[in-house]
Amino acid sequence: MNAELDYDLTLDQWEALKAIRLPAAERQIVNRRVVESLIALQLAAINGDCPVITPKGRSVLLRGSPRLWDVAA
Repeated sequence: MNAELDYDLTLDQWEALKAIRLPAAERQIVNRRVVESLIALQLAAINGDCPVITPKGRSVLLRGSPRLWDVAA
């Protein structure tokens, strides 16, 4: 496992990360405080006034949460 991509994100953070991968016109409202926490982890960034997923955030999202692996197993 790559420890660099292992994050113990909250459910709200996972949902926000999934939401900001969508184009701005298609996404639902995302909690600003949650987005700020993703920005602090370098998983999201601000482009203009809109949050966007970073390449690191996309890798984390694709890899998924180890907690979610337990549920799926």
